[in-house]
Amino acid sequence: MAENERRVQLRDVELGDIEAYVRMRCDPDMMAELGGPMPREGVEDKVARDVRAATSGTDWIKMMVPDGAEPGVVAGSVTLWTHDQGGEPISEIGWMVLPEFQGHGLGKLAVRMLLDMARDDERWGLVHAFPATSNAPSNGICRSLGFNFAGEREIAFADRVLRCNHWVIDAAAPAAWPQDPST
Repeated sequence: MAENERRVQLRDVELGDIEAYVRMRCDPDMMAELGGPMPREGVEDKVARDVRAATSGTDWIKMMVPDGAEPGVVAGSVTLWTHDQGGEPISEIGWMVLPEFQGHGLGKLAVRMLLDMARDDERWGLVHAFPATSNAPSNGICRSLGFNFAGEREIAFADRVLRCNHWVIDAAAPAAWPQDPST
């Protein structure tokens, strides 16, 4: 691992991550690109479902923990999962970074780390990302990590339809990835 990648560690989601989920999913600013905040009710159930999925290994739901942070401090999350889209199974990656950690490269490092893990795991194949067309930071992460732009499309998320950019990367072909994740 490169020296600059040690600024964040990834760990599985835990039942104690409820407050981080509330901050990421129920805040109007955090959810602006995803159609607005989710209701606070049900967050505990969502965390419990995610913990079960992460524990079983079907989904990778990782919390970003900044190096040197106090115990329990979370900068955001990065997730890789498989689901059906249009009747076809796809692997999708998504991430969120809390406001006080934005602009420091932690999201990009976490996405790169999870893609490295996916390459080593050899089960994910093509990995898709769907940031909102107006989400410049997330589209920049895709661009800088070597995702290929596949066009714009509408994506259903939480009973909402979002206009997104569709990005794709082959997790098994890291030779095409930029070697310096800081670029």
